[in-house]
Amino acid sequence: MTRPLFAAIDCGTNSTRLMIGDGETTCERLMTITRLGAGVDASGRLAADAIGRVTDALSEYRAVMDRYDLAGIRMTATSAARDAANREDFFGPATEIIGARPELLTGDEEGRLSFLGATSDLHVSGAPYLVVDIGGGSTEFSYGTTECEAAVSIDIGCVRLTEQFLHSDPPGPDELANCLQVVSLHLDDVLVALPHAANAGTFVGLAGTVANVAMVEQGLAAYDRDRVHHFTLTKAAVEDVFRTLATEPLADRIHNPGLERQRADVIVGGMCVLVSIMRKLGFDECLTSEADILDGLILSQIGPATSGSVDAT
Repeated sequence: MTRPLFAAIDCGTNSTRLMIGDGETTCERLMTITRLGAGVDASGRLAADAIGRVTDALSEYRAVMDRYDLAGIRMTATSAARDAANREDFFGPATEIIGARPELLTGDEEGRLSFLGATSDLHVSGAPYLVVDIGGGSTEFSYGTTECEAAVSIDIGCVRLTEQFLHSDPPGPDELANCLQVVSLHLDDVLVALPHAANAGTFVGLAGTVANVAMVEQGLAAYDRDRVHHFTLTKAAVEDVFRTLATEPLADRIHNPGLERQRADVIVGGMCVLVSIMRKLGFDECLTSEADILDGLILSQIGPATSGSVDAT
């Protein structure tokens, strides 16, 4: 019997992504850097050109989706839309293109869906898990063993931090120090909300910053999911990549094998989050996961009978 197919679309601050799958097999997984959140931190509004970039991507995704008989669609919007007073300027066109209205997720909901997706192919022996999704405008922390027990979102991400603190090329030592200090203060709030976070058995890192660090560490000339998914990043490796990327001007940084050119201008901001987590919470390793909120959105549509999280068998 053929399993029904579902679609998931994540309209994030930095990228717009599509996944089509049945909970076991992935038919499509697409990503476009769209920067919906460009300038939102300063203006409190989504820019018209940013909305246009996302709707262009959604039109392309709709054409892909039309090739499949879909049993359901979930499209979500996160940090940039949460912060924007004019989010309806985006939600209207997005709804018309996709045929489903974007769901404005809270940070807690975003974290729980990320945990569901990230732990779907992990064994309970590595639990409890701290799953961290480093986004463009926010970062979600979720903690649990066989299911998410608690989640918290903080307003730091690769785009937001870059726009607020990292203005020089390359960033100056004072800019980096200020950025790291702000991240550290936010992590104090995380530890209050999730007091067991630092004692997690496995730190699981999601999203483009972590994936790009894993690719740079391996020197991958082209993306290879099998080489990235569940690759273990050591603290030493993360610190080494951070030193390299943070001290190079953008013109040189873009030539690092494994670094996506469109992400090169914000990767240092994202790495400020990653290195701070490992330093402050004392993790020696980060397990890179390419299973994330998209997987969680697919599983959430299938239902509890078939969308279990951590494998306890």
